Amino acid sequence: MMATKIIPPADGAYAYPLLIKQLLLSGVRYEPGREIVYADKLRYSYQTLNQRIRRLANALTAAGVKAGDTVALLDWDSHRYLECFFAIPMIGAVLHTVNIRLSPDQVLFTMNHAEDDLVLVHDDFLPLVEQIHGRLETVKGYLQLTDDTATDTSLPVLGEYENLLSGAADQYDFPDFDEHSVATLFYTTGTTGDPKGVYFTHRQLVLHTLNAVGTLGVYQGLPLLRSDDVYMPITPMFHVHAWGVPYVATLMGIKQVYPGRYEPNSLVRLYREEKVTFSHCVPTLLQMILGCEEAAHTRFDGWKMLLGGSALTLGIASEANAKGMQVHSGYGMSETCPLLCLTYLRDEDLEQSPLAQLTARIKTGTPVPMVDLKIIDASGNDVAHDGESLGEIVVRAP
Repeated sequence: MMATKIIPPADGAYAYPLLIKQLLLSGVRYEPGREIVYADKLRYSYQTLNQRIRRLANALTAAGVKAGDTVALLDWDSHRYLECFFAIPMIGAVLHTVNIRLSPDQVLFTMNHAEDDLVLVHDDFLPLVEQIHGRLETVKGYLQLTDDTATDTSLPVLGEYENLLSGAADQYDFPDFDEHSVATLFYTTGTTGDPKGVYFTHRQLVLHTLNAVGTLGVYQGLPLLRSDDVYMPITPMFHVHAWGVPYVATLMGIKQVYPGRYEPNSLVRLYREEKVTFSHCVPTLLQMILGCEEAAHTRFDGWKMLLGGSALTLGIASEANAKGMQVHSGYGMSETCPLLCLTYLRDEDLEQSPLAQLTARIKTGTPVPMVDLKIIDASGNDVAHDGESLGEIVVRAP
């Protein structure tokens, strides 16, 4: 075997670690005036987003958060969540996105297992946290997240999010550190027993983001997310970083709309009013959107919808297609960050009848670039990709 020649960086050259802070460089340069929207409550520019991320970093540091600490977040899908996606890992801490749909005992288990130091909690989840506060083993304090008027609480709150940001400086020198440092942590319930922790490093999240930018943006057979799109997630931000798309959207500098609590009628109104063109969700939620009152008098022309989490049925896909929506399917897992496969339509697919196209669109699709995926049998032998053979999926990706 030939030896590999390794050329070290030149003396004084910047090694350029793959850190989440690098994802913030481009959006504000290309589109500083593009908007981040939170339901019907708030909107601001990318320039303001970057300032708020620095303010949040200062507020967290003042609250005692240091590199290596774990910060838990319980919130609806909001601008605050997006800010935490960046500010918390960028100071070297770990963001724990708490699954607000778990039972109180399961939430308690995950927060103790994660060894959370500080908790950011929305008013709506104060009763949940108050219920388990006495059994949280490592939490040292709380920051309160409020949309309107702050709710009284018995928790030892250090301050309210917006008040703390307004009093913090808008400059922060985010440090360099090892790109293999853990950035985020969440828990998956896709197995038996207690929820299992899944963590991602800065390097993994940056590579996933760059891969998704290329996959979603450059292929004519997969035209999901371009620079002029308007993005609204309908997958919880506590679940695999809303499939990683907020990082993608921020790098691209596109308009982002965060809906808060998912309510089908309000989602349809936001689609109309904010001119949303790309979203992602599970088939059950899509079915709720299609069946809600607002949808009865709304066309969804131009709304590209990526479905995952469970199989998309031909019936739901047909109903969405009849309303003008373009559906695509994907496959991934919490442990893979999650993107593995997406529907890819070749020229011959696009020339087929609408029904034949839909049949292709509801399949899990083609492995995306840099994903090495195959199916094996019980003996470890490759299984034919013939649409009939069954086996176990094995995969590796960056």
